[in-house]
Amino acid sequence: MIDIQKLTFSYTKQPFIEDMSFSVGDGEIFGFLGPSGAGKSTIQKILIGMLPRYGGSVTVNGTEARNAGSAFYEQIGVDFEYPTLYEKLTARQNLRFFSSLYASKKLDIDALLASVGLLKDGDKKVSDYSKGMRSRLGFIKALIHNPILLFLDEPTSGLDPNNARIMKDCILAQKAKGVTVVLTTHNMEDAAELCDKVAFIVDGKVQALDQPHKLIMQRGAARLRYTWMEKNREQSGFCAMEQTAHDEQLQKLIAENRLTSIHSSEPTLGDIFMDVTGRKLQ
Repeated sequence: MIDIQKLTFSYTKQPFIEDMSFSVGDGEIFGFLGPSGAGKSTIQKILIGMLPRYGGSVTVNGTEARNAGSAFYEQIGVDFEYPTLYEKLTARQNLRFFSSLYASKKLDIDALLASVGLLKDGDKKVSDYSKGMRSRLGFIKALIHNPILLFLDEPTSGLDPNNARIMKDCILAQKAKGVTVVLTTHNMEDAAELCDKVAFIVDGKVQALDQPHKLIMQRGAARLRYTWMEKNREQSGFCAMEQTAHDEQLQKLIAENRLTSIHSSEPTLGDIFMDVTGRKLQ
């Protein structure tokens, strides 16, 4: 679906993105992770044809991004962090207007509103919407023409846990339909849950790229913590997951049925990001 080879880009004389190469397969959810100013949004803008003066090759759904035309935009949906809704119009009026910009068959407006919990607010002006409601409306606006490729920027930002769950379920539903999703996020938990692959972007470069679980397991093996009672006091021990069969204390406690608890732990994706890049996502 997306193939990038030796991408370079600069806003000034100093290079901002240098020699970047990666690909995104059909039906994947691909995440760009990185601190503010790392280049995530710039890459998204290049992919949708907003920044055509780049070096290298950026092929999106068979089209070089710098050559994007009307047929290209019939196939992609975009929901960036900044609002693009008309506040004096209702939600339905916004969706009707944006759907009129596309030649392809549109999705049902009421079904889209219902999917993000906005059906009863469909005739309310956007100016009366909360930030979370606007986020959900902006998301379904990007779906109105049934795209095969979806670009999302911080899709759960500012949402409470319930509405963030709704949004993530909608993203997973798009993947289940075969839609390719490219998202940027600061939220490592969202990335670990949603993404098939993630790229750590720092200073315009890809520092790591793989499946979230593989990145975690490659950089930090899971450990077991186990506890038992000894002379009326709780004791604890640790061992690497792959060493459980060789941990004599653990095997003895299992044989004697003396374990009081056992837990596995592993680094988070955020821990791995800091380990790889030496940077926080702030």
